[in-house]
Amino acid sequence: MYLTRFQINPARRNARRLLSSPHAMHAAVRSAFPAVEDYERAGTRTLWRLDTTATATVHLYIVSPGRPDLTHLVEQAGWPTTDEAWVTRDYDGLLGALRTGQQWAFRLTANPTHSGRKTADAKETQRFGYLREPEQVEWLIRRAERNGFALASQHDGRPNVKLHRRHTQTFKRGMGTVTLATATYDGILQVADADTFRRTLTGGIGHAKAYGCGLLTLAPVQAGT
Repeated sequence: MYLTRFQINPARRNARRLLSSPHAMHAAVRSAFPAVEDYERAGTRTLWRLDTTATATVHLYIVSPGRPDLTHLVEQAGWPTTDEAWVTRDYDGLLGALRTGQQWAFRLTANPTHSGRKTADAKETQRFGYLREPEQVEWLIRRAERNGFALASQHDGRPNVKLHRRHTQTFKRGMGTVTLATATYDGILQVADADTFRRTLTGGIGHAKAYGCGLLTLAPVQAGT
């Protein structure tokens, strides 16, 4: 597995198009893997996420079975004059070092949803996004157990998690439109089952993975957090 970080230049027209459409960004990410097995293998898949910092810097993060080639993204939406257009690192070292009981800082952009009732004329059960912050937090708490981790507790007993970039986005897909409710979670987690948690990091959490949701990334816990 590989973890890749790519800096997007939001001043470029093609970059703005990609940033406004998860469907278009998905196609751009998919194009980085000419071989199917580099994009998706048994038990793993390619996940991606957009992160915007306080300085308005935009990074694209990708976790994938194979090493991506982002030359086309550099030409369309990157910084062609930069010596290091993107950075790809081996991910297996981190995955192999995970142990039950460890604590990590994490970030996750997800599509917190619940299923509605299936009507007689519906082909499949419809999903609805959770829009209120307490519901979105509760969604992650429920998902955590089945994904091999638990949210750490703060001094006051509340889950150590903060939500930001909570919004609903509508974009075109083919002849129709998609409405996507997302939230980004930052916090501290504790590994409850290392094997299950490894599968979570390589398989994602929740729905809408093709549209930039489900990728959970880790960082060492900083003192005082």
